Amino acid sequence: MDFAFDDSTRELIDGVTEFMDSHVYPAEKVFDDQLARLDDKWAWDSAPILAELRAEAKARGFWNFFLPGENGAGLTNLQYAPIAEITGRSGNLAPAVFNCAAPDTGNMEVLSEFGTAEQQAQWLQPLLDGDIRSAFAMTEPDVASSDATNIELSIRREGDEYVINGRKWWITGAMNPNAKVLIVMGKTDPDAPRHRQQSQVLVPRDTPGLDVVRGMEVFGYDDHSHGGHAELSFSDVRVPVTNVIANEGDGFAIAQARLGPGRIHHCMRAIGLAERAIESMCDRASARVAFGRPLAEQGVIRDWIAESRVRIEQLRLLVLKTAWLMDTVGNKGAHGEIQAIKIATPKTVQWILDKAIQVHGAGGVSQDFPLAAAYAGIRTLRFADGPDEVHKNSLAKAELRKNAARR
Repeated sequence: MDFAFDDSTRELIDGVTEFMDSHVYPAEKVFDDQLARLDDKWAWDSAPILAELRAEAKARGFWNFFLPGENGAGLTNLQYAPIAEITGRSGNLAPAVFNCAAPDTGNMEVLSEFGTAEQQAQWLQPLLDGDIRSAFAMTEPDVASSDATNIELSIRREGDEYVINGRKWWITGAMNPNAKVLIVMGKTDPDAPRHRQQSQVLVPRDTPGLDVVRGMEVFGYDDHSHGGHAELSFSDVRVPVTNVIANEGDGFAIAQARLGPGRIHHCMRAIGLAERAIESMCDRASARVAFGRPLAEQGVIRDWIAESRVRIEQLRLLVLKTAWLMDTVGNKGAHGEIQAIKIATPKTVQWILDKAIQVHGAGGVSQDFPLAAAYAGIRTLRFADGPDEVHKNSLAKAELRKNAARR
């Protein structure tokens, strides 16, 4: 395993780091202030500063880093890892600046790999250009959606149309009026084998019968800087059968293909978030005095700082190993490592954020620092793209199979 970055990657790291220092970090407060003044807070990508930053990033070629091949920047997973980490340091703003924000990234990957030429022209290209947003509608309120085969939303064919009925919730980005299209997963054939019952179809946001029921909150945060999380109702929503992605029955397989890169991208960005939390913890500990000594001289605080550094270095190595495996043996060959990082990353970063909050005292849980919102977001990641327990169960079964094979 060789995790050394090549010259082009190091050059890109330097360029993106400089851009973050000179453009993104100074714009964070401006972005928040502009969001607070928007007539429609969900239309977060209409904030003027975001448009300015995106135009500058695109002009420099800092665009679509996440996507390999001719449609994207052509980076490997190992090359993208340090870039995603850097952007994760400003998670509410930077990923969108570089057109690398979920759920658009996963949707672009799906359309790039499985979409028809017509679907790519109509939806993929505007997403690649950053002209529109999108959403991915899988999770449902009435079933345990950690098992995707439970999905009940009905996609029934009538002639040359699909008729869609059902409910979805926690659909990230769907509150944003610029989310012009949704990839919707549902059942086209309840009688097919378990993993062939589901399909994915493209549903334009303005299709009659598709209604936003409400926005969802995460620990009291509406997360409007990402377009929110919506509960959606589908009542006799009709789309042409040409809107199916790949073929009927391919929905589960497409979802699995989508989630592999999505999981590692989340983990890459979370490492950047953790690094910034450690910096904030050190700054606060050095600036505050309690019981006659700076907090930085208190043994328990130093223990937290040291432990945070050890944990993040361990985590980074595991993520880099996973990226290297995805590049060399493919996503299927790296399946166990993808599960491992998805288990380890949110819990590790959550622990670091918790200690950073503790060092900040009451300020840590307030709106005056970004730690509370970051904590809510990273805690949610323990559900997103599969809960901890599902990944642990699958990883344990693989270990048991390997052990049995050795006998």
